[in-house]
Amino acid sequence: MVTIDVELIKQELALQREMKLRMARKSFWEFCKVLEPDFYMDDRLYLKRICDTLQGLYEGTLYNSKLNKPYKKLMMNIPPRHGKSRTLVNFTKWLLGINNQNKIITASYNDDMATDFSRYCRDGIKETKNIPTDIIYSDVFPNTRIKDGNASVQTWALEGSFFSYKGVGIGGGVTGKGANILICDDLVKDIEVATNDDALDKIWKWYTGTFISRAESNAVEIMNMTRWANDDPCGKILQTEDADEWYILKMEAYDENTDTMLCEDVLSKERYFYLKRNTDPLAFMSNYHQEPIDVKGSLYKELHTYDDIPTDSNGHPDFEQIISYTDTADLGNDYLCSIVAGVRKGEAYILDVYYSKDGMEVTEPNTAKLFHENKVDYAKIESNNGGRGFARNVERLLWENHKTRKPAIDWFHQSKNKKARILSNSHFVMKHVYFPHDWNVKWKDFYKAITTYQKDKKNKNDDAADALTGIVEMVGTQRAQIKFFKGGI
Repeated sequence: MVTIDVELIKQELALQREMKLRMARKSFWEFCKVLEPDFYMDDRLYLKRICDTLQGLYEGTLYNSKLNKPYKKLMMNIPPRHGKSRTLVNFTKWLLGINNQNKIITASYNDDMATDFSRYCRDGIKETKNIPTDIIYSDVFPNTRIKDGNASVQTWALEGSFFSYKGVGIGGGVTGKGANILICDDLVKDIEVATNDDALDKIWKWYTGTFISRAESNAVEIMNMTRWANDDPCGKILQTEDADEWYILKMEAYDENTDTMLCEDVLSKERYFYLKRNTDPLAFMSNYHQEPIDVKGSLYKELHTYDDIPTDSNGHPDFEQIISYTDTADLGNDYLCSIVAGVRKGEAYILDVYYSKDGMEVTEPNTAKLFHENKVDYAKIESNNGGRGFARNVERLLWENHKTRKPAIDWFHQSKNKKARILSNSHFVMKHVYFPHDWNVKWKDFYKAITTYQKDKKNKNDDAADALTGIVEMVGTQRAQIKFFKGGI
């Protein structure tokens, strides 16, 4: 018969519990694991990296070899729903536990977000126990308590302190408060703000003119946000002479080289590719790969969309002509871009787009199909670098596969400077070209190529902008009443 020594078991459990509490005071990662073991699991190595980086920043062990001193400023660019704000809330609680004289100010994009951050911190410290064996904040830091009568939603203090914490939204005042730890959590709300120069300027002016003026000497600064745009707060910081003072912790949701997710439990590969297929490609790349949108440098500042194409009294499409312009792929890394547009009263309605890196054995029959299905009247195909042979094959495939001689196809050598053509016609694109309201989903790669095309910088690909310019030039030719081409059988 085996005798169970209950007292010995109790002592062993008490010792294990005490060791957990001691480790939680010493290590921020262990603190998170103790309080939220279902989220901060040992196999989520990316969370441990975040925790260790934050602790290293505070303790001065995150070393800046370039400037020969510890980092005091941290930039966190991490995909959504991966626990970055949650971890910052826990970090705030941990900092107040290890030193109740720490003074912390946090900022979010509005008062509601600031209130939520503050409430999670305050209520986490005040948490009461439901089950005796549970470990809560007061077990780890029994001497850290919210001061009675000083625990409003956004500003509060700990016992023994005059001021401990304040949360504020963009535009809010922090007069009279100073802090040794400043945390910005998502200053830019979404892509709508990120693509608004005035909104970004307003955020930057508040951040530099109000928020960071509250920093005490040698303060720790944390900027946590999605990399939305080159001129978002992170981008503007990196354009200053103080850029080297910031440690950048960047994580992408998916690593294409290793075909692995940052955390399959949080965002599965299946869900990731679903989002990639069905969301705005610019917002997707910002959120999940921290690839910023260059708003100020983009050529096409404003593009018009339509819900329904023009129709006549019988409900039939009301276009004077349906045209297409094709820029064939010159090199292996180029795209073939073929655009179909309906022309009406000197304006172009984009009806379809074929944008592909596939070889000619794929793009030739697909281009013929594009022309046929959209009832194109007249098509122009650049004959540079094999374009003439491409055009002839498309004509042949139209007859072989679709039994039609329509459209009339004109292949020609484009001798004009591509960049100059694109720039000179950009105003017409913004004023007189209309895209389907959901073109960001229908043709996501084309949408990204157009909306990110840079005016003054080298572009990785210009095939989409070149074909769009070709459509504009064709509309201009029609407006000048140059010859109409009406093919057909």
